[in-house]
Amino acid sequence: MVSTQTTCPYCGVGCGVVAAPQTDGSVLISGDTTHPANFGRLCSKGSALGETLALDNRLLAPKVAGQTVDWDTALDKVAIEFSRIIEEHGPDAVAMYVSGQILTEDYYVANKFMKGFVGTGNIDTNSRLCMSSAVAAHKRAFGSDTVPGNYEDLEQCDLLILTGSNLAWCHPVLFQRISAAKEARPEMKIVVIDPRKTATCDMADLHLSLKPGSDAFLFNGLLHYLKDSDALDWEYIEAHVEGFAATLNMAKKTAGSVPKTAASCELAESDVADFFRLFATTDKVVTVFSQGVNQSATGTDKCNAIINCHLATGRIAQPGMGPFSITGQPNAMGGRETGGLANQLAAHMEITNPSHHDKVSRFWQTNRLTQTAGAKAVDMFADIASGKIKAIWIIATNPVVSLPDASAVKRALQQCEFVVVSDCEAQTDCTEFADVLLPALAWGEKDGTVTNSERRISRQKSFLSAPGGARADWQIIADVACRMGHETAFSFDSAYEVFREHAALSGFENAGSRDFDISGLSAIAKSDYDALSPIQWPVTGDNKVGTARMFSDHHFYTDSGKARMLPITPELPQLLDPENFPLILNTGRVRDQWHTMTRTGRVARLGTHTPEPVIEMHPRDAARWQCADKSLAVLESPHGQFIGRVQCNEGQQPGSVFVPIHWNGQYAADAVVAALVPAITDPLSGQPQAKQAAVSIRDFKAKWHGFILSRQPIALPVTSYWVKVKGQQFWRYELAGEQSLLQPGHWAQKVIGEEGEWLEFTDSRAGRFRAAKIINDQLQAVVFIGPDHHLPDRQWLSQLFTSETLDTRQRQSLLMGKAPGVQEDAGAMVCACFGVAEQRICNTIREQRLQTVEQITAACQAGGNCGSCIPELRQILARTKLDGAH
Repeated sequence: MVSTQTTCPYCGVGCGVVAAPQTDGSVLISGDTTHPANFGRLCSKGSALGETLALDNRLLAPKVAGQTVDWDTALDKVAIEFSRIIEEHGPDAVAMYVSGQILTEDYYVANKFMKGFVGTGNIDTNSRLCMSSAVAAHKRAFGSDTVPGNYEDLEQCDLLILTGSNLAWCHPVLFQRISAAKEARPEMKIVVIDPRKTATCDMADLHLSLKPGSDAFLFNGLLHYLKDSDALDWEYIEAHVEGFAATLNMAKKTAGSVPKTAASCELAESDVADFFRLFATTDKVVTVFSQGVNQSATGTDKCNAIINCHLATGRIAQPGMGPFSITGQPNAMGGRETGGLANQLAAHMEITNPSHHDKVSRFWQTNRLTQTAGAKAVDMFADIASGKIKAIWIIATNPVVSLPDASAVKRALQQCEFVVVSDCEAQTDCTEFADVLLPALAWGEKDGTVTNSERRISRQKSFLSAPGGARADWQIIADVACRMGHETAFSFDSAYEVFREHAALSGFENAGSRDFDISGLSAIAKSDYDALSPIQWPVTGDNKVGTARMFSDHHFYTDSGKARMLPITPELPQLLDPENFPLILNTGRVRDQWHTMTRTGRVARLGTHTPEPVIEMHPRDAARWQCADKSLAVLESPHGQFIGRVQCNEGQQPGSVFVPIHWNGQYAADAVVAALVPAITDPLSGQPQAKQAAVSIRDFKAKWHGFILSRQPIALPVTSYWVKVKGQQFWRYELAGEQSLLQPGHWAQKVIGEEGEWLEFTDSRAGRFRAAKIINDQLQAVVFIGPDHHLPDRQWLSQLFTSETLDTRQRQSLLMGKAPGVQEDAGAMVCACFGVAEQRICNTIREQRLQTVEQITAACQAGGNCGSCIPELRQILARTKLDGAH
């Protein structure tokens, strides 16, 4: 058995993975104990990577106008149409929209092609939705897009501030590292700043549930407090910082006292004072910020308000100190290195800088290099809608699900003259708009590099051969470029050759003038590239071992060499029409799903924790709008609607609701949350305001509710609400209809097929119908319909699909929906790794009088693998102990 060290394709933590293909075709996945990002840890998603590799729904051959063609035909079509449109309308009439999940080598070739040889800046990435405000803030403060520190700083600090980050669910391995550090040093303090009480708050000493969007008031207030408390590093400011006086004046003007700050943020004065005091009296402070800060119309300002506090105290570039932006995308930073945003050039150079423009032109030997920035993601699809952009090539992303005002994005693609989609999936919400579909390699088949949130470059290696006609993204782009007359510039034979050129450009006439420099790897041998150990940039000829921290020499990449503090004027989000749309919508992730579920939706155990799209809301709001817990409700904004299941949560701030981002048209009827979000962006970064949209809510007026478990996937008739969930050897469909189901028996046979043996129960007056279909004593499907959402637990019925045949007692109990003699609902699935539900954990705690999470793990395995459920185990433990006390 040969194993391969590679890298996880999910979040920006960049965990090392060991993949070992087995003789039965499966792949055994484990954490790489030698990788410095995770030291062997993996989260629930990473642990399940081996279950995502099946070829169902894979796109294995190119298609033109829906017809399968050979590669030459497809590539010719793309090259001819792009060339025609460029000739007729100019280079800015074409665009490329790519993913933060493609590899650095893919990114490099895409940017070289579009910016260097097509001659347009119209290439942007879905990383725009994730971290572009952090990028803009870094550039304003440091003169470069530099993350100063590393993951060790998060463990070594004495005060860790997590703002706008549900790290426990979004970056669980890093959360585990921090949890271990706090356990080893209980004196380490953790402050979580988030309107919601999330799983991350489980380890917080202080949770500041601030008013949504008020972060900049809080950090301006902190800066003013630091000055009043004589906690500033005047020597550092004098020697290495500019802009201090104006910044401090603005902080005083907008948040000049603890009471004023607390009022702006709707926080208790004592909590604000405690936070400020902790920061002022602690030397080793790290502030981690993420999408909760970035995804705002003023996201760049919020990031700079955070950085200001670190610069004013000199708490940067030393062990256990600094601002730390963590990205959601696995290779967002690799994209930034290669100029993956529409306003960048490769190797951290700027389109509008004449010297940079000259260097890149000469290095690439082109006279076509764009001189103007292109359209950022949201603007790009507005330009498609207006007809300014007439052709787009979408690579490995799904803009009709993830971009704001998703319905408008869909309309733009419908009217676009020529759409190319490169993907590994045959059917997504986006592929239906493609004139040309190109099959790309998936994780496990790809070969190249990625860069994580701490500037660490790792190899992502293939351990599976390419299925069907699938090809690497860099290769597909290079083939099109060659057909458009650029053979010399795109004559790459391997990812290795691309990487060497990328590394060489980073060092080209650099001499320390730019932060990104990996020229020390530009002459790397093929064998060394294949064996490349994770390494943090810069890596130069004089520094072959990489760089743990930046700015330790106090040199920044501004004209003066000093860091800049920026005067920030805090602004709250503008919410239109509060009378009709009185709630604030917050969006984010759930624990076991990733992006639009292309990979994670394939894994049965990852669908058990949160099987349906949910609407988290405070019980007070639920009562006010007459939305019962676990019932369905409809969210509406001026742009669209979303149907989800209400989940009452005391941790949700009254006046706001939380909705996950993952569901799309392949898995649910009406659950694209981006359809609710307006296309409001930060004017500097172009990042959409996905965290604060105005919505209303109403009860979903269902005439019936139901669910189907079926051994085979089924084609559902038009139904107001449906959700599709992968199970072990079955598919689960949750259903509800706004129109009465007059003949449920006939309907059920039409949906799941009338063949086989049928067991049925009907109570027409009560609106109840139950049926089971059996063939050769094996359960094929069950259908349960009722007047409300109070239907049997799915757990026992689900287990029957793993049996070859039903026994007599199982047959007799089928239409009851539960095992004979067993009355208890299993509750929500908590541990996806071992399939341990909440009720079993509660019972175990009570019966064995357990006192710690470790004891729970020892007793029933929950929390014993990836550890992603440990925050929930702590909550269940506390809740169960409390119940016992009463």
